[in-house]
Amino acid sequence: MQIVRTPGSARAIARTLQRPVGFVPTMGALHAGHVALVERARRENVSVAASIFVNPLQFAPHEDFEKYPRAFERDCEILAENGVDLLYAPSVERMYRPDFATSIAVGPLGDAFEGARRPGHFAGVATVVAKLLHAIEPTSLYLGQKDVQQTAVLRALVRDLDMATNVVVVPTVREPDGLALSSRNVYLDAKERSAAPSIHRALTAIAAAIAAGETDPARALAAGRGLLAEPLVWDYLAIADPLTFAERVPPASLLSSVIVAVARAGAVRLLDNLPIPSADGVDPILTPPHELPRSARTARS
Repeated sequence: MQIVRTPGSARAIARTLQRPVGFVPTMGALHAGHVALVERARRENVSVAASIFVNPLQFAPHEDFEKYPRAFERDCEILAENGVDLLYAPSVERMYRPDFATSIAVGPLGDAFEGARRPGHFAGVATVVAKLLHAIEPTSLYLGQKDVQQTAVLRALVRDLDMATNVVVVPTVREPDGLALSSRNVYLDAKERSAAPSIHRALTAIAAAIAAGETDPARALAAGRGLLAEPLVWDYLAIADPLTFAERVPPASLLSSVIVAVARAGAVRLLDNLPIPSADGVDPILTPPHELPRSARTARS
């Protein structure tokens, strides 16, 4: 695995990789969810690139940028062991020069839910991912379902700016008890960790109510709202359109939606979501897997 630190060197080496190239952007502190992204990228591409960069633009002043977990050497071992060919790991100073002044506005999609609670967050995400895509020029960008509003923002970014990259959204990886994997789970104390799986149980109950025919968003949400275990409290729980992230209201159908949730455990915010398929079973969030053509598999071997 080659490790590069500047956009010029990333671009130069990425252009030597056999295509198609899958790209997995990360902020490090890797876990099985990141590995699942790399594995999917490896199955669907000849080459795989990844990045490690803790992006200050997506953190508010009161958030945990300085405390965000970092384990660069271990992360490099994980990526190399899982077949990553190129790792781009720039410094903050190299990513954002002292006179850096450009950012990407993401419009109304970035104003709801996470955008409302973390002003500027999605502009920071869109800006850094645009820079990473320009450096790597991948065939496909691999994202995790857990940050579902972020996937919608980045799909819009790629579409609106005519970027020659496919966006692939991969299912959330969970602990055996249902808790979505997150680098921030290490901040939970024992009682909070014990309560955390109740988020997924609540989402599952809401989805079951919709599958049973419930068409009113308030009644569907009520099926799960009371299942959250103490000491967790809801930040938000809603049923949203998967493209615009507008909340679903009667008489809109609840099919082809996404249940979005954040529960707070003290200062830790735990994100989760659950897609509701369309009437014909199509998932509104996830990207179906595809096989790498035989000729490409031969080139990789």
